Amino acid sequence: MHTRLAPWTSAVAAVVLLSAVPVAGTGCNTNDEPYKPQPAFSGRKPTLPPVPTLSSAPRKAADGTYTIFGAIHDLKSRIHASEITSKDAITITGYIVQTNYDTAAKCLQHPTGKKDPDNCPPPGQVTEIPSFWIADQKGDTKGQKIRVLGWAKNWATVFDAMKKYKDLKEVKDPAKDLVKDDVWNVDVPFPLPAVDAQVKVTGKYGYTFTKASTGLVSDPANGVMTYGKIEYATPAAFASNTK
Repeated sequence: MHTRLAPWTSAVAAVVLLSAVPVAGTGCNTNDEPYKPQPAFSGRKPTLPPVPTLSSAPRKAADGTYTIFGAIHDLKSRIHASEITSKDAITITGYIVQTNYDTAAKCLQHPTGKKDPDNCPPPGQVTEIPSFWIADQKGDTKGQKIRVLGWAKNWATVFDAMKKYKDLKEVKDPAKDLVKDDVWNVDVPFPLPAVDAQVKVTGKYGYTFTKASTGLVSDPANGVMTYGKIEYATPAAFASNTK
């Protein structure tokens, strides 16, 4: 009796036989040339940039507040950015290294409620919102610094504060002693921000300041802080520029 194979059995057997047939050119023996070591490159060496020096500055001060370096570092970090931008406020410790009192048009420095003179500011002169900048090192205007805005809406408000704070020694009753910016709902700082003062500034930190009605203020390099409050570790004497 002959056993009849199923069609699929014959197909499997054919595959097995074909796979057993050696393929020309395969195997362990090849005609490749043996490896020949090459001499080291003796041409002109490439010009490479120096290895960057990583900053050893701390991200936070001893009291847990941010340094200027730390705030800017975290703002640009994919890991830490949300820790800063998602908060209503953070506190940064530093020195005031710059203000824009001296660049404000003189015609804008008058009591609140008084109309600005015609053609003020003069043609070609752009007067910025009252601002100050803080850095990690006293007097460092060339390095990293963060601009602080939102503590006075205009120069008339600053003028009122200069006049009221001129003979003020200390704040006993904030409601009576401090100038209130009712538009931005903040007390104008006492003493007024001045260069060389060591401060702790609390506020909303990010890339943009949007309170101004005259347009957007941004700093993609260092960010900007929308003012909430300020504490003075070492105040600096403020020189009035209203004369």
